[in-house]
Amino acid sequence: MGVHRITSEAAKYYAARERVLGSSITLLGYASEKASLLSRKDAKAFGDLAASLLPHSPGYAGKLLTVVARLFWALAGVEGEFRFVELDEIEKNIEELKKKVEK
Repeated sequence: MGVHRITSEAAKYYAARERVLGSSITLLGYASEKASLLSRKDAKAFGDLAASLLPHSPGYAGKLLTVVARLFWALAGVEGEFRFVELDEIEKNIEELKKKVEK
């Protein structure tokens, strides 16, 4: 009932992961609403974002992010690559991509 302090490294990672996943999934939802307006470059970037979340996504969320990544890449007409990206770098990508959806 009081203040919850995150002290362990595992708890810090979990909190960061949840923050990044939440904001990324919200952003991918906005992008999907404007999919027909996205350039090929932007569609590829959103596919790359979804793919970068895969190693950090538990269960069914991870399986759906694979589908989302492939759909954005198909929209862009490219083949993407699944690779590991640190959470800090994903957060930077989120900020850049937010600007593209807000247009």
